[in-house]
Amino acid sequence: MMIGKEIRIERIMDRNTGRSVVVPMDHGFTLGQIDGLLDMTTTISEVSEGGANAIVLHKGIVKRGHRRRGRDIGLVVHLSGSTSLNPDPNDKVLVCTVEEAVALGADAVSIHINLGAPNESRMLESAGKVVKDCNRWGIPLLVMIYPRGKGIDPTSPATVGHCVRVAEELGADLIKTNYTGDPVSFKKIVTSCSVPVFIAGGEKAGDLETLKIIRDSVKAGGAGVCVGRNAFQRENTSAFVRALCRVVHEEMDPEQALMEMG
Repeated sequence: MMIGKEIRIERIMDRNTGRSVVVPMDHGFTLGQIDGLLDMTTTISEVSEGGANAIVLHKGIVKRGHRRRGRDIGLVVHLSGSTSLNPDPNDKVLVCTVEEAVALGADAVSIHINLGAPNESRMLESAGKVVKDCNRWGIPLLVMIYPRGKGIDPTSPATVGHCVRVAEELGADLIKTNYTGDPVSFKKIVTSCSVPVFIAGGEKAGDLETLKIIRDSVKAGGAGVCVGRNAFQRENTSAFVRALCRVVHEEMDPEQALMEMG
């Protein structure tokens, strides 16, 4: 018999591949009214139609999504927040609780931790409390964790590996972090971790470049991608998400996936 976390993880991970394409759309909290997230209802529909497995939203935006029409999509409610107006935007605080997310119908929750940031200790302390609540409610936890601080290389295998280990030791069910830049170093990180590891989509890049990075990470054993601006700021969001899904779930060649975007 399956327990709550297992049942909910099935809603955000593909049963056949064990991978997922997750589209975070929490950027408005940090950056304001940015392109791609002005009409949330339409964007969520486009991402869903493209075949994404799940989306990440802040609690107040959940009502602008859809679960009554169109293709259903997994819902991850983000618990952390900060704004670009803060002198230290890496200082993430909790702005939602696990219990609130359960009431909203979330399939999972996510938190953000920046290792190396001045307020790292507070973020780790908050994460510990969230893990306790997730275990109580049977809600999977996606930990978005990055090496960010003065003098820290954000893609160094050592620092990325440290992030993954911290998230695993905290009790994460899923982990999102930076790609190290090459499949060999990334493979060592993911094979040393007992839970699925996703790469972050990062800043908006070219179509082919983005898909090749995702292809390499999946071949190295990654669980897929959490891609935001590289998805919702495309001219044709649905088509690009469809290409993403083919690369992640079918291991399709990036060039071919782009050719078939239409």
